[in-house]
Amino acid sequence: MERTTKRTKMTLACLVMSIIVVTVLAGSADAVPAFARKYKMSCTTCHAPAPRLKAYGEDFAGNAFQLEEGQEPARAFYDTGDDLLMLQRDIPIAIRFDAFAHHTHYSGENGDDMTDLKTPYGVKLMSGGNISKSIGYYFYFYMSEKGEVAGIEDAYIHFNNLFGSELDIMVGQFQISDPLFKRELRLTFEDYQIYKLRIGDTPTNLAYDRGLMVTYTSPCGTDLVFELVNGNGKDEVDDAGYFDAEKWKNVLLRATHGFGPVRIGGFVYSADSRAPVWNDYVHNKHMYWGIDGTIDFRDILQLNVQYLERTDDNPYYDPLKANEKKTVGGFVELVWAVNGADGRNFVTGLVNMIDSDIDKYDYLSGTLSYSYLLRRNVRLLAEATYEDERERYDFITGFVSAF
Repeated sequence: MERTTKRTKMTLACLVMSIIVVTVLAGSADAVPAFARKYKMSCTTCHAPAPRLKAYGEDFAGNAFQLEEGQEPARAFYDTGDDLLMLQRDIPIAIRFDAFAHHTHYSGENGDDMTDLKTPYGVKLMSGGNISKSIGYYFYFYMSEKGEVAGIEDAYIHFNNLFGSELDIMVGQFQISDPLFKRELRLTFEDYQIYKLRIGDTPTNLAYDRGLMVTYTSPCGTDLVFELVNGNGKDEVDDAGYFDAEKWKNVLLRATHGFGPVRIGGFVYSADSRAPVWNDYVHNKHMYWGIDGTIDFRDILQLNVQYLERTDDNPYYDPLKANEKKTVGGFVELVWAVNGADGRNFVTGLVNMIDSDIDKYDYLSGTLSYSYLLRRNVRLLAEATYEDERERYDFITGFVSAF
């Protein structure tokens, strides 16, 4: 009971502090997202629609959340008289608020029909900007995610163009899958399921983790990525004060190259984890490999494809008999900007597939989603998903807003 009371007090304290931060720092926000407010630009400069990024938005984020050299507005910074200090006049603050109505129908005997009001489904506080001309930052704090204070998810410092080259380093917490396809930028309520999947008792997946990411664009245009992460998600520290009590870290290597409107990439992710069993530790060595691609059709259609395989040699840490398991999965996504990138109507089709040696992880779904921009920063959504394994239909309607 005492632990619950302490947790409640901490939750209330986080909420109060978040409200204070928004009130003090946001000033007269006027319901405009942070970067659009800072640069006095429309959301369409970077998004098509929000949160999905245009190429310009990807370049902006890849440049440590600042414009090209010489384009940053002088009015956005204080003249401190100190060449080693760069202070923004205002800390960029934005809020994302999502709310949905959700109905589930089972055509078989796998469950009962349900209707739910997810209002709100998520409320997050976001900030990003410049620490110097070559250092940026980004974080967001989930004040409410599915009814809980989820806390920090993305949070990192971005060192940009090190040594005058195309070498960048990001240190902090991020999604391992970010160099592939960013889950947070999708238009559908339905997720990229394979990225979230954990196998057996092993904590590894391709979602949030702590570590560092190194990116480099070669002279020939090939993008290279190296990640070094704990591999156990974003859990709290253990009793000894460690986020990850294992001495080894997980490693991801990735390469991708664009050929006009076509981009092709591939990655490998090597991981190891262990669990105490009896008086010893049992290991599970596991590895991902995958390929992915994107095809853009004149800013009207975008096709995204992801295929990957994961192999675990002992996912349940069985001390008597290791039992190797293989999981194959991916997705195909098609985004149609009906009236062009700056239009108001968007249709998304998404197919998710997971086929595992462990049957309970099998998943096959098809999603059709429609988005309409009520305002540039308010997107209405209507979506239907059919999931084959459980003969389940999910119908979603609601809105995604940022201000």
